[in-house]
Amino acid sequence: MAAPHTLRVAVIGAGPIGLAAAAHLLERGLEPLILEAGPAAAAAIEQWRHIRLFSPWQYNTDAAAARLLAAAGWESPEPSALPTGGELIDQYLTPLASLPGIASRLHTGARVIAVTRLGMDKTHSRNRDTTPFVVRVEHAGGEVRDYQAAAVIDASGTWSTRNPLGTSGLPAVGEAAAAAHISSPLPDVLGRDRAAFAGRTAVVIGAGHSAANTLINLSELAAQAPGTKIVWAIRGASAAKVYGGGDADGLAARGRLGSRLRTLVEDGTVELHTGFGIAALATAGGAVTLTSTDGRTLGADVVVPATGFRPNLDMLRELRLELDPGVEAPRGLGPLIDPEFHSCGTVEPHGAKMLAHPEQDFYIVGMKSYGRAPTFLLATGYEQVRSVAAALAGDREAADTVQLDLPETGVCSSDIGTSCDVPAPATAGFVAETSGGCCSTPEPVLVGFPTGLAHGRSGGN
Repeated sequence: MAAPHTLRVAVIGAGPIGLAAAAHLLERGLEPLILEAGPAAAAAIEQWRHIRLFSPWQYNTDAAAARLLAAAGWESPEPSALPTGGELIDQYLTPLASLPGIASRLHTGARVIAVTRLGMDKTHSRNRDTTPFVVRVEHAGGEVRDYQAAAVIDASGTWSTRNPLGTSGLPAVGEAAAAAHISSPLPDVLGRDRAAFAGRTAVVIGAGHSAANTLINLSELAAQAPGTKIVWAIRGASAAKVYGGGDADGLAARGRLGSRLRTLVEDGTVELHTGFGIAALATAGGAVTLTSTDGRTLGADVVVPATGFRPNLDMLRELRLELDPGVEAPRGLGPLIDPEFHSCGTVEPHGAKMLAHPEQDFYIVGMKSYGRAPTFLLATGYEQVRSVAAALAGDREAADTVQLDLPETGVCSSDIGTSCDVPAPATAGFVAETSGGCCSTPEPVLVGFPTGLAHGRSGGN
């Protein structure tokens, strides 16, 4: 690091990737300052704790974090079991965040509102690389404080900035005014959020597996609560991408999920509307009307926005970033993850070198590093922070050595802000999961969009 080593490395976000970054920094003898906007570590995952992950435990923990936990007597969960988001928090992330070495460096209720250089805006160049960072933080009580840092790792994710419902990348007309009728992206319709959906009409917007999860859960609610109506609206001309390959799918659990959703549509439990780009929302009489770009309308009591996410770049505007103009990922990474051309299985593992910006010792990692691309893998994030920590410690050889192999039939997250969908190992050639993967356990509810497609937007979406 060019900045003084006596300063800490600011880690923004205490989700799986942020905590892993802190663990790797500690192993490297560097001092992390962990800043989490939520009231506790993994606050974003807490919002979807009811969802079961596609990947087994053996792919959901970081190596450095596991070493810290093991030294404190932690016993890792059954490797082949599929945890829920809540189990990931309770059995791994909370114990990790509670370790003295992590807890003493973790600030919760600490929302980063800006990152800059001390005494410099982005137009100043002289001595920039040797000038400390300033991280401005708004704490829960309203106090605003500036922290100096030698380096910054932004692992803040994208959960807090969902994509709008409207087309053209903009909110639909009336979307803000209809906010009271719009749920979270992954509502717990069978539990915490049941009252908002039971006996009411729900319109689910989106063509990823977050939408599929909610639709399937709503079908279970409809069987229990008469009057519950399920409507599914997608922009594309076909839902084939979500249905997947059925019995011929290379990943059996993916095929089962898609087949189940297809059946719900075919038997009329779910009312599907294709080619429905949303132009406007209007509220009246306690309900909301959605109008498509071609003039069709749908009525709803509640709208589920399973439309994906985008990075919050406002807090980074005083830094010198080099971002791909399309997906808003680091420029070197952008072409590799552009959903117009790639699925997660075609993205090569990468580290500090590819994540670097003109702003020395600043890195965006985790889901946020993928910008608007939907194909992030948790295992990829762990490799990112291992490499970044090595680079900040001056170990360029370790930083540049890729230590991760991904199968082509990777499990992607297309529409969730924090992804834990990691591919299980397959036979030679990465044909399919067998023992130790999803197929040896009860059918999971998937998070994200698992795909082996050659192109991220194949299927007409």
